[in-house]
Amino acid sequence: MPLFVLPFPAIDPVLIEIGPFALRWYALAYIAGIILAWRYMRRLVLDDKLWGGASRPTPLDLDDFVVWGTLGIILGGRIGYVLVYNPAQYLAHPLEALQVWTGGMSFHGGFLGTVVAMFLFAHRRGLSILQLFDLAGTAAPIGLFFGRIANFINSELWGRPADVPWAVVFPNAGPDPRHPSQLYEAALEGILLFLVLRLLSHKFKMLQHPGFIAGAFSCGYGIARCIAEFYRLPDAQIGYLTGVLTMGMLLSVPMIAAGIALMVWAARRPAAGSAA
Repeated sequence: MPLFVLPFPAIDPVLIEIGPFALRWYALAYIAGIILAWRYMRRLVLDDKLWGGASRPTPLDLDDFVVWGTLGIILGGRIGYVLVYNPAQYLAHPLEALQVWTGGMSFHGGFLGTVVAMFLFAHRRGLSILQLFDLAGTAAPIGLFFGRIANFINSELWGRPADVPWAVVFPNAGPDPRHPSQLYEAALEGILLFLVLRLLSHKFKMLQHPGFIAGAFSCGYGIARCIAEFYRLPDAQIGYLTGVLTMGMLLSVPMIAAGIALMVWAARRPAAGSAA
């Protein structure tokens, strides 16, 4: 047992409650993540130096896409969690699948939902799907950061028992101090991944190679998630698949492989606008 642990901060999951209306930190995290990601993507498309003269989606395109992307995130994230992480619970209580505010969102499901939304939107508008992927990839860590902070406030997805000085005793996880794995993920998937992608887009101008940033995001997230899974306790209804392998790791490995393949392919292609 550690000599010193951090008590779980007494943060009410409900920020504001007026009659039947309740604004939860979980919902606010999604709202903040989506709005900030949208504003960041608008700034990117307005910066001519990043694109090397190539055409790209307009700010108006992104204004319209935010609705599509939001639906993809929420529907995909919830459906993915229901089908992959806890199907038995929701089969027995199907109405609970609609209670998104209680938590239970799958990143991998939200990722696939957003990909579908981007395909449909790009086809409808005649846009480059790879450029749309790149823009979403640069901004996705913003939403991931806020989402993981909301997981911490909700006292969910906590880590394995730990003896580190910063271990936290979560109110609904028994008396054992645990890794605050949600904060690890916020740092890895949110802050670190954002900085890496920012370096690629601004320093190395990789937005001029459509698909590279999207591949870097996919690979970077997969690696960050696999690292975090060593500290995060797997969902009780699934547990460890074998040894230390978890469902989060299993779903992240294809993202790493696909991301590397996409980066190699995009890097070998001429820079967008170079032939003009």
